[in-house]
Amino acid sequence: MANGSHAILALHWQVNVIKPEGFFGGMLADPVARSGVVERAARFHAEAAAPVVFTRFTVPEGEGLLVRNTEFMRAVGEAQELFRPDSPGAQLIPEMSGALDVVDNQKLSGLAGNDLADRLTARGIDTLFITGVATNLTVEQTARHATDLGFTAHVITDCTTAADPAVHEAAVANLNLTTGGCLSSAEALARLGG
Repeated sequence: MANGSHAILALHWQVNVIKPEGFFGGMLADPVARSGVVERAARFHAEAAAPVVFTRFTVPEGEGLLVRNTEFMRAVGEAQELFRPDSPGAQLIPEMSGALDVVDNQKLSGLAGNDLADRLTARGIDTLFITGVATNLTVEQTARHATDLGFTAHVITDCTTAADPAVHEAAVANLNLTTGGCLSSAEALARLGG
């Protein structure tokens, strides 16, 4: 991770979330493919003048810090072998290959259950540009969490999506009120000098 005041958090760009063969493929693969979000996000990550940190939802042997306190976490807990760090479903999708900084956790927020927030702060990073799937799940949770931790968080609206466009739009409306505001990738690149 390079020094600077900005970083990109790239959330859950992994096979289990994005691809048809993944655990959430039945819910997310078609909407993700139709939206074109993967190509836009990959282009944004490549063009932005900021370090990119990928997060993956994984479940190590012994469940790590997984807490089965929601329907989402119970479902993942029951299928945890599919989320092992070395499993095919836990790998980043090919379009996001070449990632140098990948952080794993067992939480919906990409900043929970790991040392990522501390690492970002130690590097002087105070502003996060967030991409990922799904807008109403990990993206919203991470953006709100980042804001609570003192970061300025901007969700990149054309580099995120949800299972339903109306759900995506509702999450974006909420995030405009509860974070530093949402931006398009073009607006973010203008701010980043990309």
